[in-house]
Amino acid sequence: MAPRQAEDCSTMDEVRAEIDRIDKTLVDLIGERFGYVDRAWQLKNSPAEARVPWRVQQVIDKVRARAGEKDLPPELVEALWRQMIGWFIQYEEEKLRQQTQDKD
Repeated sequence: MAPRQAEDCSTMDEVRAEIDRIDKTLVDLIGERFGYVDRAWQLKNSPAEARVPWRVQQVIDKVRARAGEKDLPPELVEALWRQMIGWFIQYEEEKLRQQTQDKD
């Protein structure tokens, strides 16, 4: 079944089905992004390298700009990305700490 546009949904069941479809796609994309984060920590040498403030800001600036292009509230997108980036940084730091401990 082809995706419906929001304005073409005439029942809550149709709206919910489209939200479920989008959620599935979002999870798939986050999974793809996670694969790159998982690779990134392997290319770093210490937990200190996981937190790169200039890069975080660069990503935030890009997603805020994209949100504006899509008529989305930039504050919403920034909040979501900061949460996701924060989790990924913690993940990298933990993996790098474990790697450092395994070498000792």
